[in-house]
Order: sequence, then structure tokens, then C-alpha cells
Amino acid sequence: MSNTRSKQIILVSAVLLLVVFLFTRDIKGLVKPKEDTTAAPAAGQMQAEAAEINLDEVSTVGKNLVGSAVAKEISTLENEFKTSNGSKKISLAASLAKKWDAVDQPVPSALYLEMVAQQEKTLNSWLASGEKLMKAFDNSRDSTLLQPLLQKANASYSAAVALDSTNLDAKTGLGITIVNGMGMPMQGIAMLMDVVKKDPKNLKANMSLGIFAIKSGQFDKAIARFNDIIAIKPSPDAYFYLATSYESLGKNKEAIDAYLQSKKLAGNLTLSKFIDRKVAELQEKI
Repeated sequence: MSNTRSKQIILVSAVLLLVVFLFTRDIKGLVKPKEDTTAAPAAGQMQAEAAEINLDEVSTVGKNLVGSAVAKEISTLENEFKTSNGSKKISLAASLAKKWDAVDQPVPSALYLEMVAQQEKTLNSWLASGEKLMKAFDNSRDSTLLQPLLQKANASYSAAVALDSTNLDAKTGLGITIVNGMGMPMQGIAMLMDVVKKDPKNLKANMSLGIFAIKSGQFDKAIARFNDIIAIKPSPDAYFYLATSYESLGKNKEAIDAYLQSKKLAGNLTLSKFIDRKVAELQEKI
């Protein structure tokens, strides 16, 4: 009973640490703590309807996080966008998406790409919209945005699959949105497994399957999955997930080795400090 309880505690801690890592690995310098997301629905529990995201509000937040010169350029483009129509409006939306993306603000970037996709209705535009919406979902520090972003990503990938049911990028994206809460998780897992069957080296599908294995406590499966990913393309996040899986099984030496590989590849000060503390803790258990 005690052993089971310990594993549960480790699992919860592992998931939280993974979230911290994912939200910090692409950000230069110090990272502000992520806001509380305990109100966010668990996998498979997203509601059918979600509140719309107010573009003006997320734009205002974004402008406060970028330089005044860039903010002024964006405001000029936005004012032109609001008064234009037709192909000009689509072109401006695409420009705004690129402008926001260039300053690492995925939420407004994703919303503009979604507008482009809704007008163009092409496979590539839906894929671009879905990918950026999932990036916004993964990086959002506002728990109120998670559900609508995930639903929008699901809608974009669903539209892409409707255009080409054989496209693996579309199926992977759709599967990931389902696993994250847009349906029964096993439905998404089956979709991702089908992608991996057709493309064993598909990193995105394999990564999502590995993460789900951790969340469901299947650490042996997670270890096998992340070792496969590392064999294809070593990355700091793959090693970090691998380390967490080893730690959850009490394989502390293996966990230390994987953590150190993650630190080496990431070159992230915040992550390095965390790993140094983690390694010191694990070494005491050996």
C-alpha cells in the first residue's frame, strides 16, 4: 500500500515537473511561474462548448510583453485589418500571425492563422492553424484559454482530416487533441498508434504516446517509447521524460544519467538548476 502511494505521489510530481519543463524550455532567460491551472478539465473531460477567446484582449496582453516599437507595428496592422475585407483581410491576418509568432506570442498568432484557414479551407492552412493552436495550448499561462484553444485545434485538425484522411500530420494533431481532452483518450491513442504503425519514426506521435504512458502510470511503456525517440532524434525533453519515468520506478542511477543528458542538450539555466538539485537528491538514494 505504501509503495503504491509513493508511486502515485511520484507520478503527480512527475507530471507537474514535466509541465514546468515544457513551459520553460523554449523561453530565454528567467520564466515567470505558470498560473494555477487546477480548474482545467482533465483528459477526456473537456466540455462541448467553450467561451470564445477575445482577440483584442489577448492582443493587449501580448503587446504588454513585447517592445513598444513592435507593439506599435502590430497596432497599425490590426487597425488596417479591422477596416479591410476580402483577400486583403486574409493577407493581413497572415502577416499578423507571422508578426506575433516572431515575438513568441502564440495565442494571437494562432487566432489569426485560424482566420486564414477558415477562409482558405486548404489542407496546409488547417494544419498550420492546428499546429499553432496546439502550441498556444501548450504554452498558455492562462487556464481560461486552455479549453477554447484545444477545441479550436481539434476543429482545425478535424477539418484537415476531412480533406485528407491519410495525412499523418492531420491524424497526429487530431489524436493529440483527443488525448488532451477532446474525447475518449483511448480513441486518440488508437489514432496515434495507427500513425506510428505507418510511420515508426514520427516524433510527435511517439512523444504524445510516451507522455500519455507516464500520465497513466505505465512507466515501463514510457521508457521504451522515449528510448525509441532518443534513438531517432535525441532531445532534452525526451531525456527529461525518460528520466522521470526511471525515477518513478525507483531506477535512480538510470534517472540521473537521463537527467544529465537532458541538461546537456537543453542548455537552459532554469532547467539546469532544477536538474542539479534533482540529481543531488537521487544520488543520496543510491
